[in-house]
Amino acid sequence: MAKVKKRARKEKRVIPTYHGRRHFLFGLMLVGFSLLIWRSFERQILETDFLQDQGEARFLREKVIPAYRGVITDRHGEILAVSAPMSSVIATPKDMSVDDKTIGRLAKVLKVKPDALQRRLAQNRHYAYLKRQVKPDMAARIEALDIEGVRLETEYRRFYPSGEVTAHIVGWTDIDEVGKEGMELAYNEWLSPVAGLKRVIKDGRGHVIKNVESIKIPEPGQHLALSIDLRFQFLAYRELKAAVERHQACSGSAVILDVQTGEVLAMVNRPSYNPNASRRQVLARDRRAGCIGKSRSKLDFSKLRNRAVVDLFEPGSTIKPFVVAAAIEAGVLKANEEIDVSGARLLVGRHLVRDSHDYGLIDVSTVISKSSNVGASKIALRMEGEQLWQFFVDLGFGERSESLFPGEAAGQLPHFTNWSKFEQAAIAYGYGLSVTTLQLAQAYSIFATDGVRRPISLIRLDEASESIRVIQPETARLVRAMLERVVTDGTAPQAAVAGYRVAGKTGTAKKSVSGGYADDRYIAAFVGMIPASAPRLVMAVMVDEPSAGEFYGGQVAAPVFSKVMSGAMRLLNEAPDQIRASGTRMAATGGQH
Repeated sequence: MAKVKKRARKEKRVIPTYHGRRHFLFGLMLVGFSLLIWRSFERQILETDFLQDQGEARFLREKVIPAYRGVITDRHGEILAVSAPMSSVIATPKDMSVDDKTIGRLAKVLKVKPDALQRRLAQNRHYAYLKRQVKPDMAARIEALDIEGVRLETEYRRFYPSGEVTAHIVGWTDIDEVGKEGMELAYNEWLSPVAGLKRVIKDGRGHVIKNVESIKIPEPGQHLALSIDLRFQFLAYRELKAAVERHQACSGSAVILDVQTGEVLAMVNRPSYNPNASRRQVLARDRRAGCIGKSRSKLDFSKLRNRAVVDLFEPGSTIKPFVVAAAIEAGVLKANEEIDVSGARLLVGRHLVRDSHDYGLIDVSTVISKSSNVGASKIALRMEGEQLWQFFVDLGFGERSESLFPGEAAGQLPHFTNWSKFEQAAIAYGYGLSVTTLQLAQAYSIFATDGVRRPISLIRLDEASESIRVIQPETARLVRAMLERVVTDGTAPQAAVAGYRVAGKTGTAKKSVSGGYADDRYIAAFVGMIPASAPRLVMAVMVDEPSAGEFYGGQVAAPVFSKVMSGAMRLLNEAPDQIRASGTRMAATGGQH
């Protein structure tokens, strides 16, 4: 028993206690928790601003706020050009899942081939336009796809409500709304907006989820009111288009001026174009019309040309009234004297000037009304070359007008020191110099304004600009009376307007070709003013190469003037001459009583 107890005491062991280990582990845990608490405090309190900045740097973006381009209107506020918001499809390829299924879905909505879409995404991994200015239904379908890295952004697209009627004067912009032609180009800086800027927060798909702050307020472009009267523009375009088609001409142009202010009320051309149509639509339309072959892919840029201010032509007999006016002003011609044009021929040096008929001995007024080349040449040769040349310079020939239209032609007026006697005679009936339709209309306005030349304006004016006197009022009225005979008893009976006195002049000039002048290609022109008793409007009409049989200015261009001015007088509510004269007599009689 004693041995057993002894053995039990030997086997009994004492388990040691390690208080240091426990304290170490507890201290280690305490340090760890302290570090966590400290880091939490540091992150939550001390580094709050830094961490927020870092987070925002990854999702805070500066977003451009587009602004709309200024509206272009006619003189009465009718819209000629306006910008409307559109959606463009933007992609960030690096954020996209570029698998075949996604590409296929996107390509189907965009109506493009998947391979073409794949190539576009591969070209730029950071930013790519997939389609610009899409229709609202396509934008809605793109948004419904909800593809990461694909989003819609707002842009503005230019629209032209009056289409081809005002295309040449208003012009057009490119897809970025930068003016490329016409008044869009001339006043691009005035019309251009200044985009705004703001900070936004975007999610991983590039969608804006919060507006943070505005950096810069967008500024829309300034509005521009043109001098054009859209009602006159439609009238002139309709009649010019009909005349060009009826006479199978290459082209035509017409300009209407307000003689009281110098403002352009209408400026039209044929052929024209639709500035709203895309390049693809224009090509497709021209192919359907047979204008271009299937293999061609270039636009016909000749349609973009504003022929009224760009195309030059020899004015023909429309120049004769200026020769008469210059001679009267120079004191070498009296309005009532007679000119001998017998034989219908005049030899000048080795060259022969011809008339279509032998008019014999005629007065100055008949020289104009019957459009005698011989009579005009004899009058021109009475003057020194410098006198005639300076008069043409004062009219604005050989220099650009004040319209400031981009690309306007100055015309050609050779210096008098280079004239031979025959060249001086030829200029008297419209050969040897070239003008634009706008220049011709402005020159004729001196007869309507009793001798003063007003600057041309394509912008609406509140008051007339300062004018320059070119001839004396008596001379202007004398020539205007002669121009009335052209319509009543001369070459332009088809220019007459029922109820109104009309003054004007026809012109028919052969076209210059290599080696001389063509015998079967003509410029037909007419310039007139109405009412001749107290002119309000001047209109110049030019038709290039009429080929349906008739080619004289009185047959081709004069009827355009008549039809347009008939409508214009109604629009202006201008009383007919007979009623106005009766009203004047009644007022005078009433005053005596």
